[in-house]
Amino acid sequence: MELDALTLARAQFGANISFHILFPSINIALAWVLLFFKLRYLRTGKQAWMDAYGFWVKIFALSFALGVVSGVTMSFQFGTNWPGYMQTVGNIAGPLLAYEILTAFFLEAGFLGIMLFGRPRVSERVHTFATLLVAFGNSLSAFWIIALNSWMQTPAGFVMKDGRAHVSDWLQVIFNPSMPYRLTHMLLASGLTVAFLLAGLSAYRQLKGDRSAGNGAALKTGVRLAALLIPLQILVGDAHGLNTMEHQPAKLAAIEGVWHTERGAPLLLFALPNADTQRNDYAVGIPYLASMIIKHDPDGEIRGLNEFAQHPPVAKVFWSFRVMVGVGVLMLLTAWFGAWQLRRDRPAARLDRRLLCWLVGMTFAGWVATLAGWYVTEIGRQPWLVTGVLTTAQAAGQATTSMVAGSLLTYLALYAGLLLAYVSVLFHLAKKAAGQADAAVVLQEVQA
Repeated sequence: MELDALTLARAQFGANISFHILFPSINIALAWVLLFFKLRYLRTGKQAWMDAYGFWVKIFALSFALGVVSGVTMSFQFGTNWPGYMQTVGNIAGPLLAYEILTAFFLEAGFLGIMLFGRPRVSERVHTFATLLVAFGNSLSAFWIIALNSWMQTPAGFVMKDGRAHVSDWLQVIFNPSMPYRLTHMLLASGLTVAFLLAGLSAYRQLKGDRSAGNGAALKTGVRLAALLIPLQILVGDAHGLNTMEHQPAKLAAIEGVWHTERGAPLLLFALPNADTQRNDYAVGIPYLASMIIKHDPDGEIRGLNEFAQHPPVAKVFWSFRVMVGVGVLMLLTAWFGAWQLRRDRPAARLDRRLLCWLVGMTFAGWVATLAGWYVTEIGRQPWLVTGVLTTAQAAGQATTSMVAGSLLTYLALYAGLLLAYVSVLFHLAKKAAGQADAAVVLQEVQA
């Protein structure tokens, strides 16, 4: 494939959004988990819950900072690489982005300081209220961003005048056909991302000798939260798939690898989609299951890619979806086995070492599943930037190939360094906390 300016600009925005989404996928749910820790402390008076809060609020602060700065670079690209986007749909995208800043971001920024540093200076009630508002602000931010992204997927509530989109109904714009499914799917994805982050880092601390009640509380919370959310995510994913079938059938055909309209379509477990021959090489599938899942009828008809004049690149969408589902299955098995191990309030300290090691390996499973899901969403919309309104090529700017290539390489190097530093700091904080907890236990034994 020729690396022209358009291809490089798409790669650059893909790199930016891939890096950025890692941190909101943590913060959206982690803020609510912190509120849970605080409420449990207020209700029970057990210091373990406040210890858990004290450790995980550091993770939240670090993730929040990286999420903010990585989000700024994306807005610059609307002007440098994609000027046609704002020229065509700026009357819709601009206000939605502004609402996110004026409502959600200001709310988060206004109370974040109290949440992070205010507990010794304000009452417990005020500090808890600040944590609640930060959590609500994070979710509100997700609401506005998902509203805009969903509108780009399934636009509604607008009219075109002189080549520009104008709002005719703001409620239809915001609550467009796919918005409720995407928002719910993303909130649950954030919850699962945080659940495995909690379980993974807590398991790491336990392997390092941390037997503190606070770490055990965080580990149990992570495992049980994952066990609760993963079945809900499966149900929401099924509903989202039905919505995609109705509003974006070409994307669904790419997901399932259906080149030609067929009844009783198999669910392909493995295949190499071949765009040249319009068939799947080395396909391994379960007969009728795709039709059963999508149409709820083993003989249901699935429209093939042959019915669409334009459709997304099949292999990327096909495999991104399978990575997402495969990681989801691992998350389901891990969460339910871990929850079974913790049944009847079994102490987290008694968990098998092999399970703890596996949980550490699954620490960032939520990231993998979230990124794969976003690739399905965004690549599956191609060649459209706004479905039926604006193609990616039409929105591209006049930046030269060398300019885009240079900035892309800079971004990639910077993001790789920041990501490595972020992960290293997380495990450094976990190791440090484990050492402090171990020292506290030793001190207690000496005093006894």
